[in-house]
Amino acid sequence: MRVIRSILLFSAAVAAAAPAAAEEEVNIYSHRQPELIRPLLDAFTAETGIRANVAFLNKGMVERLRAEGGRSPADIALTTDIGRLSALKNAGVLQPVESAALAANIAARYRDPGNEWFALTTRARIVYASKERVAEGEVTTYGDLADPKWKGRVCTRSGLHVYMVALTAGMIEQRGEAGAREWLAGVKGNLARKPQGNDRAQVKAIWSGECDISLGNTYYMALMMKDEDQREWADSVRIVFPVFENGGTHVNVSGMAMTKSSPNRANALRLMEFLASPKGQEIYATVNHEYPVNPDVPTSGLVEAFGGFEADDADLRAIADLRPAAVRITREVDYDG
Repeated sequence: MRVIRSILLFSAAVAAAAPAAAEEEVNIYSHRQPELIRPLLDAFTAETGIRANVAFLNKGMVERLRAEGGRSPADIALTTDIGRLSALKNAGVLQPVESAALAANIAARYRDPGNEWFALTTRARIVYASKERVAEGEVTTYGDLADPKWKGRVCTRSGLHVYMVALTAGMIEQRGEAGAREWLAGVKGNLARKPQGNDRAQVKAIWSGECDISLGNTYYMALMMKDEDQREWADSVRIVFPVFENGGTHVNVSGMAMTKSSPNRANALRLMEFLASPKGQEIYATVNHEYPVNPDVPTSGLVEAFGGFEADDADLRAIADLRPAAVRITREVDYDG
């Protein structure tokens, strides 16, 4: 009954927004908040005449699509983090999409070999360092965060958050499980407080003097710089692009996929091709302050000012596969305890 009610509620919302029953449409389940993707969808509608309906799902997208099965109204899944894209594929709720346009605009390393998911933007996992209390060059690698010199000076969000799990998985790929466990235990030993809050909360903690360095995604700096109440936090830190000892800076992705049950497949394909196009990627990356996966598409001026970095070349699918081990290690060291 809950499944049927979910479908009816979504359909009712679509019908209420529709000026005409015959209007073309595409339905989206999104982990990203609607305001972060609405400019992009409005541009798609203006170009194609196809209305884009969005249901924001903070969590439970896989479970919802499984429960709805072939009755699901969703055509497209938009999400962040390679682990979430991989989970959708592993759950069997996606379908492969063959498209010359997608292949031309998205490099092979940023799409599923079976064409079931496609990345759209990347974000780097960086260090925010106090301008007053951390000298330039003091932090250059992720390994530095475990150096005892930072004891009582590090802040992070929960080690079980998807962003932290992905970084720990990246460390497993670099050092193996034993090395990653030792690193994470070292970072825990340097924490100034129990892991808490989101990435912006860590920067606020640096501003207030609770800690000196933290981890965060690049786009949070842009968000803070544009928020009058948080600009002072942003001004208190500098961005550092750390690297793995034998690699580059850890990156993750936002991406898209077509659901297996897509009732508007042709429209869904048009949306996916628009999102992957240079125009779509430029809008998406600018609105969300991320990096387009197409290197020929420019980043926004604000993001460009952060400086360049060399992305780690680890296979994102391998990182996704290592997530269960990363979660286990995080619990073994009692990182959040």
